[in-house]
Parts: sequence; structure tokens; C-alpha cells
Amino acid sequence: MTKSELIERVAQESGLTKGRAEMVVNTIFESMTHALVAGDGIEIRGFGSFTVRQYKAYEGRNPRTGDVVHVAPKRLPFFKVGKELRERVNGRWTPSEKVEPSPRPTEPSPPKPSFTRRRDENLSEDVI
Repeated sequence: MTKSELIERVAQESGLTKGRAEMVVNTIFESMTHALVAGDGIEIRGFGSFTVRQYKAYEGRNPRTGDVVHVAPKRLPFFKVGKELRERVNGRWTPSEKVEPSPRPTEPSPPKPSFTRRRDENLSEDVI
């Protein structure tokens, strides 16, 4: 799944426009990125957790020439899959409660009233 496919899916499931859905997806990714940059972990129950791992500097070798190369210390994001996601991927997940998918509307929704909005206005009235 690509980011644009995710945005499309969020728009479909939530009834938001693609522009609003893109704003939601971008906000989530930016928030996750800021948390990892700050050194915080991210835990999404049933899905997995993101952490930042520290790696020390070391002397490596260029595989083509064999020359010694200094590799600087670095921090890399690491993802650990959650139990529920792992079981779903392996086909062994059985929900404790039967959760039925929400029915999709078969007829198009009525047109939304159109009005001009300035880009810098607060958009907090949307409820997701």
C-alpha cells in the first residue's frame, strides 16, 4: 500500500475529502516522526511499536576495495510488530468479539455546502 492509497482509503472510510484525508495522514506521520526524533517511542496496541536504536561508531570495510572505512555513530528507527498483527498476517488471529465491518453507503452522500475558506483558518471543527 502506498501513501496515496492510504489517503484514498481514509477518505472512503471516514467520509472526508481526499484533501482532508491527506492532512490527517500527513499529521499522523509528522507526529510520529517528531516523537522518534525526540527519542520517544511509539506504541500502537495490536499493531506494533517504533523505537529509536543507538548504534556506536565502528570501522567497516569497503567490499569492493577492502579499504577500512570509519562509520559514524547513528540512530535508526526500529519497528517491532505487535502480537495481533503478527497473528493476523499468519492467519491465526481470532477476535474475542465478533466485529462486523461498518456498512458502506450504497448511494452517494448529499453534496456538501460550498464556501470559501482561507488556508490559515483553524480547521479544528472537523471531527474524525
